[in-house]
Amino acid sequence: MKRFSLLSNRASAIFMAPATILVAVFVIAPFFWVIFVSFTNRTLLGRTAVNPEFVGLANYISLFDPVSFFQRGQFGFSLILTTQFVILSALVGQALLGMLLAWLLQSVPKGVKSITETFVIAAWILPEVVIGFAWFAFLDYDNGTLNMIMESLGLPPGDWLLQQPFWVIVIFNVWRGAAFSMMLFNSAFASIPPSYFQAADVAGASSWQKFRDIGLPLIRGHVVTVLILITMWTFNTFTPFLLTNGGPSYRTELISIYTYRVAFRDFDFGKGAAVGVIIMLINLVFALIYLSLGRKRAKGVKT
Repeated sequence: MKRFSLLSNRASAIFMAPATILVAVFVIAPFFWVIFVSFTNRTLLGRTAVNPEFVGLANYISLFDPVSFFQRGQFGFSLILTTQFVILSALVGQALLGMLLAWLLQSVPKGVKSITETFVIAAWILPEVVIGFAWFAFLDYDNGTLNMIMESLGLPPGDWLLQQPFWVIVIFNVWRGAAFSMMLFNSAFASIPPSYFQAADVAGASSWQKFRDIGLPLIRGHVVTVLILITMWTFNTFTPFLLTNGGPSYRTELISIYTYRVAFRDFDFGKGAAVGVIIMLINLVFALIYLSLGRKRAKGVKT
């Protein structure tokens, strides 16, 4: 029995070794390397590219410099802009629109529901580069589809990527992520026993009353999960770069785009790594909130 247990442990270790090596090489090692680089003045070119110096907290102090913290093109401005972007496009836009679409799908025939879900999933799995360039063509000032539609209606065209760049990426992200939110809420509504809604129909309840008194209270745990997931996803998204390149004048430079500019355009790897560490800490907070809410939900189910 001991030999079998020993053989079993060795066999499990052998099978786990490839995955462990991959995680160590591509996750753990880069994690600690980024932390180390954030305390140096490493760059891509010049003397510090070969012999970087230890600068301590200098990179972090420069990021939180109170003189330039809120100026365009600085870390503070990008962080505040990203917060607004997450609130408007993820929490308000994707969550509400996804929930509304999911609720409307509950009252349509199964055939229509299946076809709608198929088209939604097909649109959602398209590569982000393809979607980004399609929207760029849609919003183009000279030959864009949107301006052609507006001119046909007698309305003046607009250079949307220059005039309203922030609202363009907000609407784009809502359109892009509402499908994911809808699928999650659709699964949540489908888990509710149909007898609850049938009893409400007998009582003469309206669709809004069924949503308010039955649907929403029973999927409250799912709502929290969806909000955490789309918040983390939106906070780290890089797709708006394809539309605006972070401009004009840094007006759409989200924290992910700011990190890219500092590290791979300005070649300041030390400062870029410091921003990466801060982003990892913010994501860690989101993950801890998600795990704590999941544990509370699991305890509630057991009790």
